[in-house]
Amino acid sequence: MIPAAETIQKNKDFTITSWIAQGTWNPIPIERAEGIYIYDANGKRYMDWSSQLVNVNIGHSHPHVVKAIQEQAAKLCYVDPSFATEPRGRLGELLAEVTPGGLSKAFFTNGGTDAVENAMKMARLYTGRQKILTRYKSYHGATFASMSAGGDPRRLANEPGVPWIVRLPDPYAYRNPVYRGRTPEEGDQVLAEMIEDIVLMEGPENCAAILLEGYSGSSGIMQPTEVFYTRAREICDKYGMLLIVDEVMSGFGRTGKWFGIDHYPDVKVDMMALAKGITSGYVPLGAVVVSDEVASFFDSHVLHGGLTYSSHALACAAGVATIEVYQNENLVERSRDLGKVLRRGLMDLAEKHPVIGDVRGVGLHHVVELVKNRETREPMSPFNKPFTDPMKQTAKALKDNGLSTMVRWNMVFSTPPLIITEQQLNEGLQILDHVLTDLDQYYEG
Repeated sequence: MIPAAETIQKNKDFTITSWIAQGTWNPIPIERAEGIYIYDANGKRYMDWSSQLVNVNIGHSHPHVVKAIQEQAAKLCYVDPSFATEPRGRLGELLAEVTPGGLSKAFFTNGGTDAVENAMKMARLYTGRQKILTRYKSYHGATFASMSAGGDPRRLANEPGVPWIVRLPDPYAYRNPVYRGRTPEEGDQVLAEMIEDIVLMEGPENCAAILLEGYSGSSGIMQPTEVFYTRAREICDKYGMLLIVDEVMSGFGRTGKWFGIDHYPDVKVDMMALAKGITSGYVPLGAVVVSDEVASFFDSHVLHGGLTYSSHALACAAGVATIEVYQNENLVERSRDLGKVLRRGLMDLAEKHPVIGDVRGVGLHHVVELVKNRETREPMSPFNKPFTDPMKQTAKALKDNGLSTMVRWNMVFSTPPLIITEQQLNEGLQILDHVLTDLDQYYEG
């Protein structure tokens, strides 16, 4: 076995990692994973409190998916996407069954970013219009157009990016000044009117689609009321635009329903971008699922897009097996039920720790926002700035105590695999409790 230090050094010497200055990279060498745990090369165990990048929904090394991958690999790993394969057809069929009504056909991609990229391309081809409207506090991927579409500050290095993205204000009731003195529903109504005004200023004849996350993800799990989505759909219908929903992170049971948009059952979706939980990260795969109307358009119009690895047979087989796990083990319902346990635990922590300014989320998709003062809501680490020392210490302490999770700006994510038990949830909450006790010293209220 290669020593851990040598593994780290080879990774640093011969590979490049993302979203970091390479000289500051100090990775943990991971050797294996099982269930909700990952293990480093020194044998230390970490609870995977964020499902890695909120994608390993069914947990690590699930035998049903591992077996399906092995069997498919022995038969056919890859064929040109102009050919038909059994796993491709079956996965398309399963997606038509579990996605919202009216979505009927899937175009398979390599992951979430190119699913969003292709969804925007399809919308522009279908409508003959250029502009896509997206939210500021959103993240849609890291290829050129999808990076431009996201309002997340990671877009800044890419700017000016593509010229046809128009950004919209966020339904962020905790911080957006629109909501001051208003209920969430009243704030959402005002915000929706602002969005319609933006459409009018851009010219409806130029606007192809509104692109929204089904349930907000890495920008902070902020979620509007039904008023917002209902009005967004009405605006699309009024001006001949499509509604694209990005379910890359919030899909496949993460929020206690199959998809985040399912929390708004009366809202019709025209296109949906998928990835992450579609295979739980076992094999890279994404998809754009489209309505009957959009699909029929491309019966007689060329889809000017393609990927060498589109509809990859091995990935599709992994996707079929993963959806079977969701169904056979009732993981969507499990996420809903255990999400209530998680939320109660996080709310109990908020009662105990003044640094918790807000708790947001549903299902096994939650975040706590940490503040210096609850009255002023000053964040423990500012948006779009490097970590402050307290947040650096918090992120390190979580890892040191065996909890691996996403920490961004002033937010700590709680998005564990859907197979987690109530006992394991409580163990994770205890680690959070311990780390937040040290952080409380920085509270200035």
